[in-house]
Amino acid sequence: MQLIHNFINGEFTAAAGGRIFEKRSPLNNLVIANVAEAGKAEVDAAVSAARAALKGPWGRMTIAERVDMLYAVANEINRRFDDFLAAEVADTGKPMSLARHIDIPRGAANFKIFADVVKNVPTEFFEMATPDGKGALNYAMRAPVGVVGVVCPWNLPLLLMTWKVGPALACGNAVVVKPSEETPQTATLLGEVMNTVGLPKGVYNVVHGFGPNSAGEFLTTHPDVDAITFTGETRTGAAIMKAAATGARPVSLEMGGKNPAIVFADCDFDAAIEGTMRSVFANCGQVCLGTERVYVERPIFDKFVAAMKKGAESLKLGRPEEADTGMGPLISQEHKSKVLSYYKKAAEEGATVVTGGGVPDMPGELKDGAWVQPTIWTGLPESASVVREEIFGPCCHIQPFDTEEQVLAWANDTTYGLAASVWTTNLQRGHRVAAAVEAGLVWVNSWFLRDLRTPFGGAKQSGIGREGGVHSLEFYTELKNVCIKL
Repeated sequence: MQLIHNFINGEFTAAAGGRIFEKRSPLNNLVIANVAEAGKAEVDAAVSAARAALKGPWGRMTIAERVDMLYAVANEINRRFDDFLAAEVADTGKPMSLARHIDIPRGAANFKIFADVVKNVPTEFFEMATPDGKGALNYAMRAPVGVVGVVCPWNLPLLLMTWKVGPALACGNAVVVKPSEETPQTATLLGEVMNTVGLPKGVYNVVHGFGPNSAGEFLTTHPDVDAITFTGETRTGAAIMKAAATGARPVSLEMGGKNPAIVFADCDFDAAIEGTMRSVFANCGQVCLGTERVYVERPIFDKFVAAMKKGAESLKLGRPEEADTGMGPLISQEHKSKVLSYYKKAAEEGATVVTGGGVPDMPGELKDGAWVQPTIWTGLPESASVVREEIFGPCCHIQPFDTEEQVLAWANDTTYGLAASVWTTNLQRGHRVAAAVEAGLVWVNSWFLRDLRTPFGGAKQSGIGREGGVHSLEFYTELKNVCIKL
């Protein structure tokens, strides 16, 4: 049985008293590893190691030296691509084709992208007149914010962890990572990479555990953690924000969503189907940017629903290594129960079940896994639970609309505001609707097309702050003004 350790000050360590918890496979619910659960002592040690690293060789490195180090990290991840792929797939159960295309390459690329940002983005400079006529010069410089607590989700474990660790390290910070208890392996494996490339001890640390009264709480309430970045559900984000209020520590929060897709009758129909299929069912619907509300202009509504039904029913559920697997299981039995509770609510509220709505008949040991059917509903009012609440599963409700004003009112009638997609060949409409949708990201005629230099984050209860490109630097550094009197 594999034992997954914490990674503290460059060493893999067990937990005091031998505390462990089980990691089960989403495919069949079998235990695939035991994980050392960090307590307060381990979190204290990790934070202390990070603090010491800031005063050691890491704190004295030049930007050019840090950039070289991060390029080496990315290259080593790619050299060990198959190891990271196997770990990510074992933890999540997602199709290997998906992880090979997105999770691992993007996880490595995050280090190079932010190394380039730090190397190339300038700060401000101003000349200033003074009463004596001699003037003054003002220039800005960036300093690391310090020790950053990184709390990661389970849906895209490596990608979303390095999305935070990459810029944090590029800016000269030290990090303590708390991966989801559901997906501990790739964050731990990254510790091996850090040692291989010679990253100074204490710069990158990993503590495993849960939230309340475990590693998550101990990390986010730790007085020597200078900033906290989090991706996950809104309820947890709110708890982290409360914890960060002690000490007035900055937070970057990317939280839940109930994202709409708006499909106009003049769309490229095949492209809209392909994009919406991915946005609803990719990663078994466990994508924060995914679509759970689909609004289709009435002239093409029936045709669109029929095409989505055909697409959903053609998805093959199976083992990750099989090339034709189109969808894997949900992350856990607990999450399966949550998603199925919404499938039940939809039926109780009078939904027309276009397809799915239950548990697939899986062969052999897979029958014990966290499998649910890809599901499409129609016929519900906008007040229905499955239309208003985030489900985070492979499902959507499709609603016809008649006017642009009507669909914008529906799309914006939510406490969330993370992402949206608009499908139209009318360029003016595309610009107009994108501007009117209340969300941090809006795609027109695409989905999940991400330039990592652009701002990423949500509005309303979907988040606070923006990351990506120079926007990440705003969070991971303290911007200091220096005024020189001439």
